[in-house]
Amino acid sequence: MLRFISFGSGSSGNCYYLFTDTDALLIDVGVGLRTLKKHFHDYGKRLDSVHHILITHDHADHVKSVGSVCRDFRLPVFTTRKVHEGIERNYCVRQKINPTFVHVIEKATPFTLGEFHVTPFGVPHDSADNVGYKIECEGVVFSLMTDVGHLTDEMLQVIEESNYLVIEANHDKEMLAQGRYPQYLKQRIAGPIGHLSNAECAMALAEHATPNLRHVWLCHLSADNNHPELARKTVDQVLRDHGIVIGEEFDVDVLKRTTPSGIYDLK
Repeated sequence: MLRFISFGSGSSGNCYYLFTDTDALLIDVGVGLRTLKKHFHDYGKRLDSVHHILITHDHADHVKSVGSVCRDFRLPVFTTRKVHEGIERNYCVRQKINPTFVHVIEKATPFTLGEFHVTPFGVPHDSADNVGYKIECEGVVFSLMTDVGHLTDEMLQVIEESNYLVIEANHDKEMLAQGRYPQYLKQRIAGPIGHLSNAECAMALAEHATPNLRHVWLCHLSADNNHPELARKTVDQVLRDHGIVIGEEFDVDVLKRTTPSGIYDLK
């Protein structure tokens, strides 16, 4: 059975673990190596069960420990050339990825990693590049899109094709507008290569969720411009306005910023 754990989702560090009984991969490694080892131990899992790493983009909260994990466990790292170059330039990534383990992928070009069939797609964000992933395994489609400036037609199609979806709900527009951030930062976050708001996330789900969608996780919530309860309430209200009831059509959960989620079975 395919299973999923979030080991952190937010500006303090992002890392997602997708696994079966015999194979596993990580998406992003923005959590410290020592913390990551502890999480695996606490769940009765082993980091050496992971066979591949996928990276979305080169910001530190997504790649801080990728070089260390790659070095210690000799794991190949897959992402676009621009993201690899961004990681190499990122001073927050002290341990760089050994060139032996650098693997370059192309958006919209599917590839297979063990039991996982992966289709990368572009995600607008102000990084060197940004990639989302649609991953098919055991007849299940799991997709992840984070740090989303805006939703493209390609991304909306991915939502329609997904059974399980991790999608950004970074900020509440009113909290951001009234908050303490300087104006330039507010504009960056709310702009077309910034981050997705609760309302924008909710509308995308309302308009593009299909009967095949079973579970949605809201990710990368801002500590200053959002609350888990507010994000979920906003999504719930927009969905209800479109005749969709959470728990009947599909489930919605909010991923914690700094602590692991439970283990989710993706049936």
